[in-house]
Amino acid sequence: MPPCAVCVRNGRDPDGERVLRVLAVDDEVPVLEELVYLLRSDPRIAAVQGVSDATDALRLLHQDRPPDAVFLDIRMPGLSGLDVARLLSRFADPPTVVFVTAHDEFAADAFDLKAVDYLRKPVRPERLSEAVHRVLHAVDERRGPRPEHPGRPDAGEAIPVELGGTTRFIRISDVRHADACGDYARLHTASGSFLLRVPLTTLAERWRDSGFVRVHRSHLVALRFVEDLTQHDGQLTVLVGGVRLAVSRRHARQVRDLLDRHAKNRGGHEASETDRHGPGRQPGDL
Repeated sequence: MPPCAVCVRNGRDPDGERVLRVLAVDDEVPVLEELVYLLRSDPRIAAVQGVSDATDALRLLHQDRPPDAVFLDIRMPGLSGLDVARLLSRFADPPTVVFVTAHDEFAADAFDLKAVDYLRKPVRPERLSEAVHRVLHAVDERRGPRPEHPGRPDAGEAIPVELGGTTRFIRISDVRHADACGDYARLHTASGSFLLRVPLTTLAERWRDSGFVRVHRSHLVALRFVEDLTQHDGQLTVLVGGVRLAVSRRHARQVRDLLDRHAKNRGGHEASETDRHGPGRQPGDL
């Protein structure tokens, strides 16, 4: 596999040093023991603790030096994994959360709680390895330098999507555009399209500061993937990843302004008015 761009940027060997301290929480002892075993086998993890009760987990998480990450079961007696994650979100420096569950229906809640991954039981070693990689990204993001391009989603940030009844994670930075699909949004990447159980209106609000703009009531696009903005026969469109999408008159001026600003932020390599808006169009026309 090619080297991870985020690890290269942060100067990290993704298969090297043992740096992470993690906590595993599951009320089923055999499942917990297997998870702890797999985590201890990972060369990037320095220490692992396992507990079978959410209350014990919270006690450990309130220590002077809490773990870097928590691998949480969701359905547990008393406090659920979601309850624990909500409590952790109030910490000044919360640990990174990975959910480990036998159920798909909590993926949207995991997205809301900013979990970096959502593992299905039984946990496969290769999927656990991916989750640890994402934990490293999240820990580096908390401790290390910020991304070089503020406003762009971090390549390590991932979201749960559905494909053929299976939940998987994709990187936000891979999303080129999203379409409204009732109470869902369909996300389009170079490798395919995926359903996310979040309405497009909600997604547009969440991703506004991450380089995404609403161009139409049915379309949300990533500015960095916009190839051109063209007007033909009175209809304004954007080309994104080889797909041409309509821009509504309501959003036209905002889209133009944001594309101009984005081009300047990339170093001033702006397309000319002719290149960007099409031949025969004058600035300010709709």
